Amino acid sequence: MPRATTPRRPLIDRVLGAIERGGNALPHPATLFAILALLVILGSWLGARLGLAVQHPRTGATVAVFNLLSVEGLHRIMTGLVGNFTGFAPLGTVLVALIGIGVAEHSGLIGAALRRLVLAAPRALLTPILVFAGVMSNMASEIGYVLLVPLGGLIFIAAGRHPILGMAAAFAGVSGGYSANLLIGTIDPLLSGLSEEAARIVDPDYRVTPLANWYFMIVSTPLITALGWLVTEKIAAPRFPDPVGAAAAAGDPQAQRLDAAERRGLRWAGGATLAFSLLLALGMLPSGSLPGAGFLRVAAEADTMRALAPVLSGVVAIIFLYGVVAGIAYGIAAGTIRSDADVIKGMSASMSTLGGYLVLVFFAAQFVAFFNWTQIGLVLAVNGAAGLKALGLSAVPLFLAFIGLTAFLNLFMGSASAKWALMAPVFVPMFMLLGFSPELTQAAYRVGDSVTNIISPMMSYFALIIAFFQRYEPQAGIGTLVAVMLPYSVVFLVGWSALFTLWLVLGLPTGPGAAISY
Repeated sequence: MPRATTPRRPLIDRVLGAIERGGNALPHPATLFAILALLVILGSWLGARLGLAVQHPRTGATVAVFNLLSVEGLHRIMTGLVGNFTGFAPLGTVLVALIGIGVAEHSGLIGAALRRLVLAAPRALLTPILVFAGVMSNMASEIGYVLLVPLGGLIFIAAGRHPILGMAAAFAGVSGGYSANLLIGTIDPLLSGLSEEAARIVDPDYRVTPLANWYFMIVSTPLITALGWLVTEKIAAPRFPDPVGAAAAAGDPQAQRLDAAERRGLRWAGGATLAFSLLLALGMLPSGSLPGAGFLRVAAEADTMRALAPVLSGVVAIIFLYGVVAGIAYGIAAGTIRSDADVIKGMSASMSTLGGYLVLVFFAAQFVAFFNWTQIGLVLAVNGAAGLKALGLSAVPLFLAFIGLTAFLNLFMGSASAKWALMAPVFVPMFMLLGFSPELTQAAYRVGDSVTNIISPMMSYFALIIAFFQRYEPQAGIGTLVAVMLPYSVVFLVGWSALFTLWLVLGLPTGPGAAISY
């Protein structure tokens, strides 16, 4: 009788498994960031000894690699160690948001709401809903990272699926689809301002509006949603099967049914959320339109986006308040909050889970700060731009090469605005002289800048996502995260580049009044 053989795993599964094992064989992520910080210090010494320098594309000043092993560099490391940690952008965002969310979680609101969502939404549509929600969250800055990614894990648990899949789908939309959206977000005015400044090197009167890429972003949204759905179900799901018995439990009405207290709590939470939302809407209306309106606007500012700067910049505070208001309302109605001590207990509980994350962030913050101080990223960006310009390619391969270069540089420079501030003065005038508009160049940049966010250790929230993964996979490390997200990155790069190529060939405007030619 022939002996049974184990089915051979698909090639992509074997490759991703090897990547995960190799990555996780590295030291603990916190240790790895500490090693990377030391390597940056040594690299800065070597770069300075070799005399590596470039001319800044905007100011014309010579920028050389800064040696962190010099006396000045060592002083900077010593005096900046604390500030690097406390000033690390995601740290305050995560802590403040989670204090508010902790109230909602401790009261039982999140659990009840998720069970209600799973009962209402078809199980097969949870993945595209999560990816789409991630894409749309970009208009509200960091909300997707600190709220939607962990929420994706909880939603998938409630649906009887592996939580890593839910977090991966949400993270792919939030970060990999960063430049797709149906609406204008906080990054659009920032990038358009940099593009306009660069365009005026060639044309002093050129104007780039925040709507410069809106049409392209709108069409990109269903594309990214579909691609994220495809990768989650066809590539990621086989590697993270549903927990044994979870599917049956998720389909059991008794396991999900809300009792009377929970239903009452959800009604109260919904009412409190609606009231708070109406208050926010009143504050964002122009002054004089209704009694009390306009208290969240900059009164002297005519431009809507600039007038709403306090709201756009205060998204984290709004998340905090939503969590506290809705959580307290639910807790009082459901009987899970009986005093202020219960509220504080909920806030404290959310903080108690962040010990490992704080250690990880400390070393990640040092690595990012050291890398920025050395100017190595700027040297790479300028030299990469010069090499691309020297290729002398035609339109389609030239823009595809530009997208590829941006995606590569994004692995070393995580900030979209900081990177564009360096690249725009080089590429915007270059493409204008070749007959292509700054708006088109900006759209190509946004594609490359988005697709590798999810595999870049330089992305500010990379360490946070690892910490989220470790809640369900304690042994998860950088290798796990990269192996899970790499297929999304590759598929997004190919699919989004194909859409951009089609856009370029058809000559479609990227936004209102934004033709592709100059």
